[in-house]
Amino acid sequence: MALRKLGKDPESPSGGSPTIYLDDVKDTYLVQGFRVEDGQRLSVMDIPGHETVVEIPRHMVQFFLEVKGAEDPHV
Repeated sequence: MALRKLGKDPESPSGGSPTIYLDDVKDTYLVQGFRVEDGQRLSVMDIPGHETVVEIPRHMVQFFLEVKGAEDPHV
């Protein structure tokens, strides 16, 4: 597994979450964030039983490589 940490939330008071990771092997992003438990918000989504929803602040998209303009995942 080639899991690479791309960035933690610079505004996190504890410095621990949310965090964005890249799996170089599967070419997917993994997002550590806040578990969404609000029933009203979840009710408007079609979430299969084997999936979950996490939430991250909007400013965290800066860590996605496509936003940084880095198409090569090894940049």
